[in-house]
Amino acid sequence: MNISEWLAHATAQLTASGCPDPEVDARWMAEDTLGMTRTELKFESDRAVPAQALATLEAMLNRRCAGEPVQYILKSADFMGLKFEVSPAVLIPRQDTETLVEAALIALQTANDTPAVLDLCAGSGCIGLSLASLAPHARVTLSDVSREALDVARRNAHALGVKVEFRHGDLFHAVGREKFDLIASNPPYIPRSKLGDLQREVQFEPRLALDGGADGLDFYRRIAADAEKHLNPGGSIYLEVGIGEAPAVLALLKASLPCVEAGTIRDLNGIERVVFAKI
Repeated sequence: MNISEWLAHATAQLTASGCPDPEVDARWMAEDTLGMTRTELKFESDRAVPAQALATLEAMLNRRCAGEPVQYILKSADFMGLKFEVSPAVLIPRQDTETLVEAALIALQTANDTPAVLDLCAGSGCIGLSLASLAPHARVTLSDVSREALDVARRNAHALGVKVEFRHGDLFHAVGREKFDLIASNPPYIPRSKLGDLQREVQFEPRLALDGGADGLDFYRRIAADAEKHLNPGGSIYLEVGIGEAPAVLALLKASLPCVEAGTIRDLNGIERVVFAKI
């Protein structure tokens, strides 16, 4: 079987399984397994697939047809132009979250010489490590309640060559009395009753990173209640939110913080995706 034939075979299988992006996923698996670029796949499509590589591809294909996210299969995801290791211990980085990182980067441009940054509920570290990579003047700390997630984040920090601090614990308990100039977080925000309705691929992701309580706002309440104690004067907080949650989260921040500025930021789809406040 040559590359072109395998791609056609995989695309057909993935389409039949209900995969939303069959051609893309088939290509990603082929690129990763064969060590080829998209251009090489196109212009060398008549190259025979070695037997061992074919066995690997078929095993990947079976997992993807069963609904497992391709990022878990390939053990990596792209985010902010960087590559991150991912595993079932962490949420898969999504383009929606780039809206938060881009807003935080703008805020850091006007911060002091070495702003202290906290990535709360860090998971894979995609937020904090992107900030550390793209704003190297910042001093970044990553915290998470999951030790397994922090292990993934540590490996990502090493792979990206950035120096950051790690803290283990539940929300702000992880950082004691430390204060920061900017706090960024993508906390769990799916209402518990809706977890079972999520796309089958999302069902493979850690419930710990998804379950936002009865109305999806449990973590925002806790973050808003304690944020002021962990923000330096002039500091700011940026929170990713689920669809339709922005007004409620903004109200929580305004009620809990002495805001001099607060608002929302829309993602590329026009959805209010980030809520921010500055004190």
